[in-house]
Amino acid sequence: MSKEYAKSFYQSKEWIKCRKGYIKSKYCICERCGRSATIVHHKKFINPRNINNPEITLNWDNLEALCIECHNKIHNRNHQVTTKETIFDENGNLIKSPQ
Repeated sequence: MSKEYAKSFYQSKEWIKCRKGYIKSKYCICERCGRSATIVHHKKFINPRNINNPEITLNWDNLEALCIECHNKIHNRNHQVTTKETIFDENGNLIKSPQ
């Protein structure tokens, strides 16, 4: 889930366009394991000091298409968060899975 200082960024038209373009360029394939990618991860983590720096936030060199499992490993999330009924949306929010 996105942090409070980053919520407006993740909802911005610039990020949505960047994210869609990047994940499409990677054919929605996780760059680490080859499974289906659903997350565009920032290699250099976003923080309050760099949130307004497009060289960090929108630069494709700082992005990586990942599946949820690989993304959780990066953030040391060892517990299963999603189920068959839930998924993460493009902003990292846990939502009910469309059926």
